[in-house]
Amino acid sequence: MNLILMGAPGAGKGTHAKGISERYSIPHISTGDILRDEVAKGSELGKTAKSYMDDGKLLPDDIIIEIVKQRLKEDDCKSGFLFDGFPRTIVQAKKLEGIADIEAVIYLKCDDEILLKRLTGRRMTDDGRIYNVYFDPPPPGVEVYQRDDDNEETIRERLKIFYETFAPIMDFYKQRGVFHEIRGDEEREVVFRNILSILEDI
Repeated sequence: MNLILMGAPGAGKGTHAKGISERYSIPHISTGDILRDEVAKGSELGKTAKSYMDDGKLLPDDIIIEIVKQRLKEDDCKSGFLFDGFPRTIVQAKKLEGIADIEAVIYLKCDDEILLKRLTGRRMTDDGRIYNVYFDPPPPGVEVYQRDDDNEETIRERLKIFYETFAPIMDFYKQRGVFHEIRGDEEREVVFRNILSILEDI
């Protein structure tokens, strides 16, 4: 099963991608996570990525496509995969078509004000746990940090870029008959159940 989970920053892609990955035993591939790993390692790719990410801008398509091509060659992708937040431009969507057949694209639609609260309130731990100071605060004594790009100015820039680039991608996948839209700002269990209802029909 080859899937794409789409949505603006903060729509819940990472949360629901994990559940889908576990249920269908397919790898959850986040280009953002791959890039953040490179940033943490201080690699040349990481340094380039950080300069774009800190400004809330997208990396060039050719860099992202090369990362994706290499990832899909790994053994765990033989039975399928789930992309989280990729493709982000129409160029990436068209180039992906020459690499893999996509069976479903699920778009998590959310109101901007909810997205802002989710992202400005997001806090993370070193072992990957995620909390939110508004909706799910960390327990007392748990050390958390805020990502550099989780500030309101950068988030509004990221949302602006997302909506500008998303429209042609949405049209592209609608024309191929694989696009599905659901509300991403409902209760987590409701959203996941709605996702599964789509996937069970594939």
